[in-house]
Amino acid sequence: MPGPLHQLPPLILHPFSDAAGSIEVLESAKAAAQLMLDDARPPSQAEQLRERLLAGRYAELRMLFFVGKDVSRWLDQCQDFAERTPDLRDRGLLPQSFAEFLIGQAPQEVQGKLRNWGVTDYSRIFARAIAINAQFQEPPERDLFNPDYLSAYYRYADFAYICWKESAQFPPLTAAEFTFTLYASGEYSKFLEEQWR
Repeated sequence: MPGPLHQLPPLILHPFSDAAGSIEVLESAKAAAQLMLDDARPPSQAEQLRERLLAGRYAELRMLFFVGKDVSRWLDQCQDFAERTPDLRDRGLLPQSFAEFLIGQAPQEVQGKLRNWGVTDYSRIFARAIAINAQFQEPPERDLFNPDYLSAYYRYADFAYICWKESAQFPPLTAAEFTFTLYASGEYSKFLEEQWR
């Protein structure tokens, strides 16, 4: 018989992109498509497309780094919550337990909110964000990245998440035992203001 439903701390995501970054990501996607479709273009035009692709990939990586910062903060808060909760204290829950819960079993309300925000592949985004944040204290400057790495950074991030996840033995969580709420930072601020009134 499952235990009580534990309300984890809310996951609060801060704005992580400006309009310029979003445009670079969009331009990068267009450039990637053009590079795949047409190999018979002049080298100078191909180089311009590759530069647009790399600029967008770097913007994506930075966005994921900041999402990862928020998610990593939440993972630490969840572990702290577990250590202070008597019936969870001895279960050996680790950040990986909560990460896998977020990625694989997020509550339906959270999934619905992400879809409303236009985020359809949230599992992959959160895994990559955690991986990037686990590797860097701050997002490195673009010229520190090898262009080949930058053009396929998401593949490296996928494997980095697996390495991070498998670096510890951890018990899994179930949706029958845990839930949480997702907020954008501005939305959470309004929620707090209303509670204080």
